[in-house]
Amino acid sequence: MDGDPEIPRRAPTKNAPRVWKDPSFRRSFALFRAFMREQDDPEGCYSLLARDAADQVEAYGGVEGRTVVDVGGGGGYFTAEFRRRGAQAYLFEPDVRELGAKPDGSAVVADGYLLPLADGVADVTFSSNVLEHVADPQTFLSELVRVTRPDGLIYVSFTNWLSPWGGHEWAPWHYLGARRARARYHRRTGKPAKHTLGENLFAVHIGSTLRQVRARDDVTVVSARSRYWPILASAVTRAPGLREFATWNLLLILRRCPP
Repeated sequence: MDGDPEIPRRAPTKNAPRVWKDPSFRRSFALFRAFMREQDDPEGCYSLLARDAADQVEAYGGVEGRTVVDVGGGGGYFTAEFRRRGAQAYLFEPDVRELGAKPDGSAVVADGYLLPLADGVADVTFSSNVLEHVADPQTFLSELVRVTRPDGLIYVSFTNWLSPWGGHEWAPWHYLGARRARARYHRRTGKPAKHTLGENLFAVHIGSTLRQVRARDDVTVVSARSRYWPILASAVTRAPGLREFATWNLLLILRRCPP
């Protein structure tokens, strides 16, 4: 694609924000069950996850009429869900293989460190389960902030390394070491693991990430909570040590500060 993609701006619909409450056990169980079938039914898994994530974003001001930039959205499930809800959503994915067999026709293959977008074009910048796959999370976050308008929303979630699912397909054996866990996965499945620590999967921790984000002067932290935990989702992220294991997946809602 030549040049920066043109993203038209439309005045967002004024929806009264609602508070995102702790979700139910039923919702958490449904997501967990879908996650366990990810390999067999990726469409079912990611469509459900996309609906759930869009609900979360809507709780912080709505999406209808807003410009949403989905960074690292792979097969485009999140982008499609935001469009279904009336947003102007655009997908930016660095790995063409992740776009799937039927890629979004408007998807842009682009590095998340250097998005081909002007400053402040997005009302919502969205990144689901990408941060643990980049070698330099702070530079990645800075790029998300750059393309977000002042007072715009930044949604970032990631699976932290010490969570039971930190090793992804070779979890929870990553607690015994990444090399051993990958070797076990290969023996059990007969195929090499998709992820390799230090290449396309990195040990990202909640405590250090929260400290780094809170030290920034270009964003404010609106919410830091477990993405899937059904009770006390915000409280668990405030418990040093415990949060690294119990949170499972950290959800950060950030607000871009005015200049």
